[in-house]
Amino acid sequence: MSDREGPSGSGAADDDLSLPKATVYKLIGELLPPEITCTKETRDLVIECCVEFIHLISSESNEICEKESKKTISPEHVVQALKVLGFEGYVEEVEEVLKDHKQQVKDREKKVSKFEQSGFSQEELLAQQEALFAEARARAAAAQQTQATGPS
Repeated sequence: MSDREGPSGSGAADDDLSLPKATVYKLIGELLPPEITCTKETRDLVIECCVEFIHLISSESNEICEKESKKTISPEHVVQALKVLGFEGYVEEVEEVLKDHKQQVKDREKKVSKFEQSGFSQEELLAQQEALFAEARARAAAAQQTQATGPS
């Protein structure tokens, strides 16, 4: 029985702590060989196990964070929690994913917006947009006029 299950049997807490079923089902399907199937009950059990695992890691990370008098859980707290809880086998992969994530964030920051690439001021771009809208309205009005009067 997990911490969130009580004698009252309230289902609200369980509904709040879940993962997207379709996503988990898809992951399970991708990981299993084609000749192996999985019952709905088994897939739901996997989801419950995943939620419990996340809860366990989060709780331990929070305790580590509090011991350091920090208010925000950092990736280092999560890595330390994995080690404390005996999940050292995950640490290398987690650190690799963290490294990739940091690189993606860095790359995203480097991308220049279309506005900055255009070389125009905001006022010039707004004027161009208004001109395009006016042109589109004129075309729409002309098309409407043609439909109303018929082709010449």
